[in-house]
Amino acid sequence: MATRSSSRPGLGEAARQVADHATTIVRLELRLALQEVSRKVRKLGVGGGLMAGAGAFVWIALLCGVGAGIAAIALVLPVWASLLIVCGGLVLLSGLLGTAGLLLLKRATPPVPEQAIREAKLTTEALKNGRH
Repeated sequence: MATRSSSRPGLGEAARQVADHATTIVRLELRLALQEVSRKVRKLGVGGGLMAGAGAFVWIALLCGVGAGIAAIALVLPVWASLLIVCGGLVLLSGLLGTAGLLLLKRATPPVPEQAIREAKLTTEALKNGRH
């Protein structure tokens, strides 16, 4: 009659090790997801701040440019006509920029942990197929 070696773990011990490994994998994947999302949110914050600063300066420059354009047209036409022409141009430009911005926002992806999701799917597949 064959006896079992005491150095090999039993079924209960093997199941406990699998559960421990699965718990560790889940914890590591959650940590990876958190780090990935926080890194993306940080980049979004810095990028947003820089864009706000750039926007403030470009707003001032645009106001100066509009004033210069109105003054230039007013040399040939009455001031009211030059103001009306510049106003129409600005409305047209804002419509084009708004449409372009809307298209870009629709294409943007939310900050999701893509790498962590990919790793979780690979881990799930590996566990289903018995690879580890």
